[in-house]
Amino acid sequence: MRTYLVVIDDSPEASLALRFAARRAARTGGGVIVLAIIPPQDFVAFGGVQATIEAEAREHAEELVSAASDAVVQEGVTPQGMVKSGKPAEVVSEVIRANDEIAALVLATAASGAPGPLVTFFTGQDAGSLPCPVMLVPGGIDIARLDALS
Repeated sequence: MRTYLVVIDDSPEASLALRFAARRAARTGGGVIVLAIIPPQDFVAFGGVQATIEAEAREHAEELVSAASDAVVQEGVTPQGMVKSGKPAEVVSEVIRANDEIAALVLATAASGAPGPLVTFFTGQDAGSLPCPVMLVPGGIDIARLDALS
C-alpha cells in the first residue's frame, strides 16, 4: 500500500503537510504514518527532573500524534501513529528505510523565512539518499488551493 510519512509537530506547516498527505492517501487508497519525534535534550538534569522532562515530552508527542490521527481519520484513512526519540533527520531516515511501503515523505515549508531543519536536510546535500520522493507543501498555500491539488 502506498503510504505517506508525515512528521508532526506544533508548527502550522505540519498541519498542512498532514492535510495534503491524508487527502492524497484517501484518493489513492493509501495510508498515512504520523510521526512525532522527541529530540534529544540539550542538557541533562538530575535524576527525577530528567525523567519528568522526558515523560512530559513523550506525553506531548503522543497528544500531537493523537490529534493528527483524528484529522487523518476525518479524511477516511486509518493512520499509523509513531513516537520516536532521537535526532529528527536520523529518525525519519530510519523509519523510511524500515518500511518499504513508504511512497513519500511529506513535509511543508514555513510560510516565510527558513524552510525548517527537516526540509533543509532532506532537500539539501543528502536529498538523493532517500529511497522515496520528498513532497513539499508550501507553508503559505491557501487551504482551498491545497485541497484542490490534493
